[in-house]
Formats: sequence, C-alpha cells, structure tokens
Amino acid sequence: MKISDLPSLNAFLNLLSTICLTLGYISIKRKNKELHKKFMVSALIFSAFFLTGYLVYHYHHGSTKFPELGWIKTIYLMILIPHIILAAVMVPMIAFTFYYAFSGKLEKHKKIARITFPIWMYVSVTGVIIFLMLYHWFKV
Repeated sequence: MKISDLPSLNAFLNLLSTICLTLGYISIKRKNKELHKKFMVSALIFSAFFLTGYLVYHYHHGSTKFPELGWIKTIYLMILIPHIILAAVMVPMIAFTFYYAFSGKLEKHKKIARITFPIWMYVSVTGVIIFLMLYHWFKV
C-alpha cells in the first residue's frame, strides 16, 4: 500500500463507520442492546483506523487543495468547515459516550449519545462526500 492509497481507504473506513452507526441506531431503537453495542464498537474501531490513516496521510502528503471552481468551491467549504470543527469536537464526546456506556452510567450515556450520534454521523458522511469532491468529482 502506498501513501496515495490512504484517501480511498479512509473514505471506505468512513463509509463502514456510517453503516455501523446507522445499524447501531436501528438496533437500539429496536431495543437490541447487544447488537447496538457491537455496531457501535465497530463504528469506533473503523473511525479509529480512519483517524490513524488520516494522520499518516497528512503527515506525509500535507493538504490537498480544492480547485478554484467558483460556487462549487463555496459549497465544498460549506461542507468542509463544519466537518473539521465537528470532527475535533466529537472525539472527546465519543470517548465520554463510550465511557458512560461501559461504566454502566446509562442515563448519562443516553443523554450525551443523543448529541454525539448526529455529530458523528455528520462527520462520517461528509468525510465520504469531501473525499468524492476532492479526489473524484472535481479533480483537476
């Protein structure tokens, strides 16, 4: 594997995380706590692998500039900026959400999970969209 392969792998890991988050959400709505736990731990693992790959890629490659495409670049930045801010915010939120779940503090877990889940989902989905915009749809 080359460094240049990491953006594709990272997008795939984000997609897997999105799928696990969705299935975890469905599982808990159906009161299947064990399946919920498995999907959420899987989402955490995929996200951790993503973060590792992301940091390795950017350490070796640096930033990739989005082409100057007028209003398309504006849309890209409107997705990217909240993605970056929420990605930084979600890391400690995910840690607390998992801590409360695994320490049996389920009321605290539910309270923070209601905030963590949509942020994690947004970051995961927009990560894939950003990859597609940067490396496929508008590649110059």
